[in-house]
Amino acid sequence: MIATALQSNPSLIQDLHQRASNQELLPLLVNYQMMPQLLCERVIDRAIINIDCTPEEIETACQQLYQQWNLVTAEQQQTWRSQCGLSQVQFEAWATRSLRIDTFKQVTWGHKLESYFLERKNDVDQVIYSLLRTKDKDLAQELFFRIAEDEQSFAELAQHYSEGAEAQTGGLIGPVQLGTLTPALAERLRTSQVGQVEPFSFGGWCMIVRLEKTLPAQLDDAMRQQLLEEKFTAWLQEQLHQLPDRDKIWLGLVSPDADTDVKLLT
Repeated sequence: MIATALQSNPSLIQDLHQRASNQELLPLLVNYQMMPQLLCERVIDRAIINIDCTPEEIETACQQLYQQWNLVTAEQQQTWRSQCGLSQVQFEAWATRSLRIDTFKQVTWGHKLESYFLERKNDVDQVIYSLLRTKDKDLAQELFFRIAEDEQSFAELAQHYSEGAEAQTGGLIGPVQLGTLTPALAERLRTSQVGQVEPFSFGGWCMIVRLEKTLPAQLDDAMRQQLLEEKFTAWLQEQLHQLPDRDKIWLGLVSPDADTDVKLLT
């Protein structure tokens, strides 16, 4: 049945073009739950509209896309663009979009990364730690004393008694950024000494944790990219909250009322 449907509708692209010209595209986006993503991308497009690329950057980006789609000859490339309904200018805009977004991030926040890194350092520092957790309070207390008295290794006890996924690694976790952990666990690890064993309760679990190693964050290329992405994500969320209510409905930021429902697709 699926094959028959595809044969009777050989070009989905042409179908979308026809629906777009017949003003049917918006209901399709709603039906496929693509409106939130579309609104986000439109906000980004507005931000990068005045960012240009050099001719060399445009050529490189276009060639990378052509290679991705295995379009070798100029004729193949022209045919493919026509089938997609893209002019040369539109294709170049698509090909360079990621580069222009990266440029926007660098221009907007690149000069602020040093100070932002200092603000975030407590959260982006990494740790390696051992964890054992159980819902049995008495067992947790017994295991804590075994570890503290060096009667058995943390890894052995975690492998046999821990009720979380960390049992598969003998309780060893990391390296992970402190900011990705629950605040209670992150704070304990942040203030612990290497080798220190601490019991505590959280979320119904009785936990035993031991800090194995601290890995202070460095403002290297990977960290710069992470911080840029954080700034960009925060900026995008701020922009979305400034959209008109009729747009924010699709993002789930406001609840539709009777009046707005009537105007959504008009």
